[in-house]
Amino acid sequence: MSEDIVMIDRAGLDRLVDVLQQRGYRVIGPQVRDNAIVLDELDSGQRLPAGWGVETAPGRYRLHRRDDAAVFAHSAGPGSWKQFLHPPRRKIAQFGPDLEPEPVEESPVRSAFLGVRGCDLTSIAILGKVFGGGAHPDASFTARRKELFIVAVNCTEPGGVCFCASMGTGPGVSAGYDLALTERIDAEGHRFLVDVGSADGAEILAEITTRPAEAEQIAAARAAVTAAAGRMGREMPEVDIRALLHESRESPHWHDVAGRCFTCGNCTMVCPTCFCTSTEDVTDLTGDHAERWEHWSSCFELDFSYLHGGSVRQSGESRYRQWITHKLSTWYEQFGSSGCVGCGRCIAWCPAEIDLTAEVARLAELAEETDHADR
Repeated sequence: MSEDIVMIDRAGLDRLVDVLQQRGYRVIGPQVRDNAIVLDELDSGQRLPAGWGVETAPGRYRLHRRDDAAVFAHSAGPGSWKQFLHPPRRKIAQFGPDLEPEPVEESPVRSAFLGVRGCDLTSIAILGKVFGGGAHPDASFTARRKELFIVAVNCTEPGGVCFCASMGTGPGVSAGYDLALTERIDAEGHRFLVDVGSADGAEILAEITTRPAEAEQIAAARAAVTAAAGRMGREMPEVDIRALLHESRESPHWHDVAGRCFTCGNCTMVCPTCFCTSTEDVTDLTGDHAERWEHWSSCFELDFSYLHGGSVRQSGESRYRQWITHKLSTWYEQFGSSGCVGCGRCIAWCPAEIDLTAEVARLAELAEETDHADR
């Protein structure tokens, strides 16, 4: 948070949505639907989830009414921003009756993401490396990411399954945004401190009524974000996780996890960085037209590792080990960082109530016991 902080009121937040829409952006933000806070297109700022909070725990997600009208006082819901940059399903090729390829037109709409927290801001950057880096960047992803406008949010109320502080991804944001908001509700009223992160952000903010933030207000906002780091519902153990998972390949704990895991793939579907896909070819009844579609897939699917003769990872034990080892360890070799941002979605939406942080902690305990026994 820089020193050049200004403030807007609740009406100013609604005005921000209006200005972005007038500039041709499709504004996407949190809203209440189907007993959850989901991400979808906003027709106005009034659709934001004012006065709603969430209760999260392993295998549990519940909305509840708050005593105030806070808009961003809730933790991550089932959806992530990934769905708008890397769609769950998209057509990648089509063919005519002579099997000659025909062009597939994609016209991504300029999008503005409103309410991106530190964990999800990091996930967008990670996806940028996955799809936008390397010798062959994904044109579909890069086109969606190119003109993206991001309004980030400094988190002051983490949820019961959040552990972003121990992953170094939150609760505050420091870069990668156009505007960053810190919501405050107290005796002085309902307001949002605004930090400008880009020239585009400054241009948008110029069309909104603001007032300077005083030093005491800035300090209080910083303190609220710092305090949130100490109220995380979970934390990742302070161990060398990459080395731990490498050394735990034959740990008996994988069998224990397999006895609880349904291999349903929920964790990979809600994860903001999991990127695996598969393709399928479909045709009409005449056979004159065929299409190839890409859709999200999961390393928990039995056929995901299928090679000629069968699947490589047939047991739930091997599939869970593959997921967690890639997410927390071998991701570094591929992309230079962890694939986990500490959002806690995989914990909240696991029907078996499997807690990623608890599983890593147990692996660390078993490794330490083995080390002591060998001495």
